[in-house]
Amino acid sequence: MNRRKFVEGLAASIAVFPFAMRFSSTAATLRKKVKITDLKALMVRGCIADWPMVKVETDAGVTGYGECYWGRGIKEVILGYLRPMIIGEDPLDIDRLYTKMVQHTGGAGAIAGVTITAISGVEIALWDVVGKILGVPVCKLLGGQYRNHVRAYSTSSPRDLLDPACCREFAEELKSHRYGFNIVKTDFLRSRNPEEPYSRLLSNQDLSNNARGFANLREALGEGIDIAVHCHWELDWADALSLARAIAPIRPSWLEDPMPPDFSETWVKLTEHSPVPILTGENLYTRHGFKPFILKQGCHIIQIDIPKSGGLLESKKISDLADTFYMPVCTHSAASPLGFMASAHCAASMRNFKAQEHSVGRFGDAWEKFVILDGPIIKEGKIQIPDKPGLGVELNEDLVRANLFPGEQWWG
Repeated sequence: MNRRKFVEGLAASIAVFPFAMRFSSTAATLRKKVKITDLKALMVRGCIADWPMVKVETDAGVTGYGECYWGRGIKEVILGYLRPMIIGEDPLDIDRLYTKMVQHTGGAGAIAGVTITAISGVEIALWDVVGKILGVPVCKLLGGQYRNHVRAYSTSSPRDLLDPACCREFAEELKSHRYGFNIVKTDFLRSRNPEEPYSRLLSNQDLSNNARGFANLREALGEGIDIAVHCHWELDWADALSLARAIAPIRPSWLEDPMPPDFSETWVKLTEHSPVPILTGENLYTRHGFKPFILKQGCHIIQIDIPKSGGLLESKKISDLADTFYMPVCTHSAASPLGFMASAHCAASMRNFKAQEHSVGRFGDAWEKFVILDGPIIKEGKIQIPDKPGLGVELNEDLVRANLFPGEQWWG
């Protein structure tokens, strides 16, 4: 296809349609005019886990990028299972292609895990393609924006939560950070018994330490910065409830992942009795994984890892289901800025959205430089949604190349 004629025809077709009908009508106009020609993947050494990145190429010369979360083995699924499924397909048929990828990887465990994560990265790249084809930001294609900025929360902890001086030092660093965070998520305290590494029990001393430590943090931060408490799925329900009661005086925004990820009725019991909001979800996949937590009220707030749990449209469907129960949504993120911005586009389209995680690990300020973007990613505690086609960011090739997984080739 001649690229110039394609773009001229595209511009003419878009001008004909009102915005409310732009996606469906223009997609129909372009059907069979754009085809996927290749699907590629590469592994980048990330901050907490490796970053699998995805590239979708089309015969219109439009390329889209996506990212998955957490995992080796994902590239093999993308290239071995998913690539032959979508080459030759229309990239505008995103929901159908998502369904096709899920159904045809059923034998490999498509209802969760690596396959859904791989599909998520491809789905995000397809949205980037479609946004570029139609000339609009991805969030506009997900139903439009509820907000132009998305609140971000920092995941970080003082060196010693039990030392008031350390908490004051931490508070000064957070308050002076150029991103202007006004909410922070901090790990809870727990003594470790090497003879019982899988125990879910808290001691009385652990409960006292958490009550004292988070009181120190609240005093240091003041009332203007919200605090969330992260438990990493480590507790049984009785000790989770005891911890919730111990930290209740600081009025935390939520207690995160206090019990193992799978749903059980004890999540309902904990949610009913907890004096603080209970949040969970970063280890759940698709609507079906979130469904019992929402329908049975197994938490107060759900948290979706969008590049892991099904991609943008699936996450929007999860949030819509949660909204029918007046349940707010957060997003977990330990991704590169590419996956981070993809999540933010989705968050901007969610009615009931609360906050998105910012967790950069070893990269620190260098994290932001993995993409090319006008202005800062976060300003005054809010993620800035680019007003550019697609995801609105491009990879910084030099920095990505410098952090490729050992033995990896640039788009191989």
